[in-house]
Amino acid sequence: MIKARAEVDTDGMLLYFEATGHAGAGSPGFDTVCAAFTVLVRTAYSALARLPGVRIGGSATRTGSLDFRVETVPGGERERAIGMTAFLLEGLEALERDFPESVGVRTEIARRK
Repeated sequence: MIKARAEVDTDGMLLYFEATGHAGAGSPGFDTVCAAFTVLVRTAYSALARLPGVRIGGSATRTGSLDFRVETVPGGERERAIGMTAFLLEGLEALERDFPESVGVRTEIARRK
């Protein structure tokens, strides 16, 4: 099972994302659930990273493991980042609804510091 956790701010903008595990819905290299999950996360990461002034740090230290933190988002890019976050979470939650034995997603709202 892929277990994912997203931390968002009170406006719904992604602050942190982590995922571990494998979907187990097909043979390695032919697992459509894993492929869908990977495409959603990689596209969200790339789209966020391409926003002007946005800084993201993270790692994928081994197969089946990924984490990244959105470190800086200029004020003028917040709305776009919030929209990208909503798209990512909607896609992952749809995968979880369709394949609950393969994907688990937890979204947390960050506490103010």
